[in-house]
Amino acid sequence: MGQQKKKGAGKESEAPMKLFYIFYSQERWDNWMSSLQEADFGDDPDSEDLPQGLSILSGFNEDICVAVLKIIKLYQNNRFAKEETLEKLQEVNSIVMEQEVPEDLADVIQYMRDQLIVLFSSCTMYLEGDYKSTEIKDLIKAGRAFSEDEGQAALDIASKIGAHVINGTSCCGRYIKDNMEPTPFNEWLIQIEIMSEAFVSLKGFDEQAGEDI
Repeated sequence: MGQQKKKGAGKESEAPMKLFYIFYSQERWDNWMSSLQEADFGDDPDSEDLPQGLSILSGFNEDICVAVLKIIKLYQNNRFAKEETLEKLQEVNSIVMEQEVPEDLADVIQYMRDQLIVLFSSCTMYLEGDYKSTEIKDLIKAGRAFSEDEGQAALDIASKIGAHVINGTSCCGRYIKDNMEPTPFNEWLIQIEIMSEAFVSLKGFDEQAGEDI
């Protein structure tokens, strides 16, 4: 997806359309959790596919990602003002990131949450507009230069990349390799690529009022 016209400017000068949306519900979260609890995470030596549990976890991640980016898409469509958009993001964040999970799923959910941090922070950075005038390749080079104990600085860089993607910049498949070091920053690049694919799938998205999206 190539560079697109920036959509964040001038939104609050127009009256947003007041519609009601349910972006992510507790029931939706609980259904995914139930599926994970019933899943088999063991490897099948006769199959090249992901274990069932990891496949479900991947779908879980993508489902959250699409739901969050629908909020951003509706902001871009002038359905919500900035402050209302931030509030709706926080509502989803509280379901996804803040509640306790069953002990047997704690590790896999924490892994997913560690990835999803960049989704929420990228959306916030996009809305605040503090990410422009930097090339993606320069940001990736800077992000990969941080050490493991510089996590917040690396997250800030990754969030800028994510904000660029939300604004229409292409990233990050070419920077993701099978043998790359499994650092938090590289995991965030993988999440940003999931975001990029999700945003492409939302081209033309604009739901009707009252629908659970």
